[in-house]
Amino acid sequence: MYLLDTNILSELLKKSPNKNLILRLEGIPLASLYTASICVMELKYGALRRGNPADLWSKIEKSILSKVQILNFSYKDAFKAAELLSELYSIGQPIGVEDVMIGAIALSNGLMVVTANTKHFSRITDLKSENWLL
Repeated sequence: MYLLDTNILSELLKKSPNKNLILRLEGIPLASLYTASICVMELKYGALRRGNPADLWSKIEKSILSKVQILNFSYKDAFKAAELLSELYSIGQPIGVEDVMIGAIALSNGLMVVTANTKHFSRITDLKSENWLL
């Protein structure tokens, strides 16, 4: 089961999305695809910064968010994220708070993060991540 990061979801909006990504997704049942509420926030923010944000948001909802399960950032995830963030800072390898929150959700739900940013996610202990764009 997989948690799709924002950069993977955004790739699907392109006129010509990455062929490797499309091939990987074709072999995965929709019931195994998740994203995080944090990714929804990032997508909405991106849409608001573009021309015709309502049209883009409608496209995001219809073509992407309707096909994945969205996991909310819970109280349990908040505690895990705080631990992860503290650990990363203590070893001098911090990453963005949003990525820590996404990682915490993935760990809490036993999911692999699919991202183009494996460099950051690989810093989170016990989190599995893959880049399906390669």
